[in-house]
Amino acid sequence: MKEQVHAAARAARTAAATLAVTNRAGKDAALHAMADALVAGTDAIVEANSVDVETARAAGTGEHVIDRLRLDADRIAAVADGLRDIAALPDPVGEVVRGSTLPNGLRMQQVRVPMGVIGMIYEGRPNVTADAAAICLKAGSAVLLRGSSSAARTNAAMIDVMRDALVASGLPADAIQQIPADDRSSATHLMQARGLVDLVIPRGGAGLIQAVVEQSTVPVIETGVGNCHVYVDADADLDMALSIVLNAKTHRTSVCNAAESLLVHKAVADSFLPRVVAALHEHGVTIHGDAAFRAVDAGVVPATDDDYAAEYLSLDISARVVESLDEAVAHIRAFSSGHTEAIVTSSLAASARFTAGVDSAAVMVNASTRFTDGGELGFGAEIGISTQKLHARGPMGLTEMTTTTYVVTGNGHIR
Repeated sequence: MKEQVHAAARAARTAAATLAVTNRAGKDAALHAMADALVAGTDAIVEANSVDVETARAAGTGEHVIDRLRLDADRIAAVADGLRDIAALPDPVGEVVRGSTLPNGLRMQQVRVPMGVIGMIYEGRPNVTADAAAICLKAGSAVLLRGSSSAARTNAAMIDVMRDALVASGLPADAIQQIPADDRSSATHLMQARGLVDLVIPRGGAGLIQAVVEQSTVPVIETGVGNCHVYVDADADLDMALSIVLNAKTHRTSVCNAAESLLVHKAVADSFLPRVVAALHEHGVTIHGDAAFRAVDAGVVPATDDDYAAEYLSLDISARVVESLDEAVAHIRAFSSGHTEAIVTSSLAASARFTAGVDSAAVMVNASTRFTDGGELGFGAEIGISTQKLHARGPMGLTEMTTTTYVVTGNGHIR
């Protein structure tokens, strides 16, 4: 298996050299061809996906995981639209980040260049297969896709049609490759292919991410789990707050930008808690709350520190009343995964204090946590949400998939 993975990486390096000198028109044409091929291949992809879904269900997989795994014609069409959106975005390769003419006459430019070969290790979300392939291609890099065995058939069907589209567009098929998922060692060999792979990005649950961070010898961008908070401030519009809480929690529970924790300032607790508890229960949400929340409804489950730290990915939410904005910030800093926090408030001072006080990749002011998404923020389909602080943080789009080179031009200069 090691040699198989390394052979794929070497082929990817060759393909990456071609992509590095492919202009925007060539890459965009390939992206449109890939999008069209996915739509044209819908029947085959859905058929492969149905086998993966039924296999996962027979194995007792939870419905929130099944939801991530499932593809239908509408979802495939949305994935294809995402590829077309990426084609419409500016090409980051060649962008001058900064430049100047030095006192000695040398002209210095820091220029964006492709990363090279990127390895993706991810769980059962086949949309990531297309998103990652498209973003890496547009950014001029080849990609090695190591999805989970639960989505192996779906991923293979999608990769086959995208590779065919690459060839039809005059680009090397090996710019997009699938790493076998039927052998767990393939992930290890990918993340330890230092010198062949330039960057590894894990995308999935906490266990997967931690394993890659601890075992990889290739540089890693960590995409963290999402214990996202909504804080309802003393100066909140409570109608707005209720709408935001419900959207952040119930719009789609199986994603990392769904809210998992609710904090309410004591000044509005008496009026807001009965409304939000009733609304969440009406939507089937189990509330894991403190004494104040439990006093409102006997159906509220007592909350523990484990609840406050949890990424549920289900119709569950932890909840607590806080004495002040500062206590809300302290709670978030103690339990947050560093993904997304939201404040609902009409106070500019409160929003400024909250934004400065929390330490997360994204902060929403009077908006749902569900907007931490590359597509929603105008980046096109994202490759993941980085919760680390080096190189990339927050939604990772095209720019984050590049590195830079210093181009220094002289006229016979010597030192």
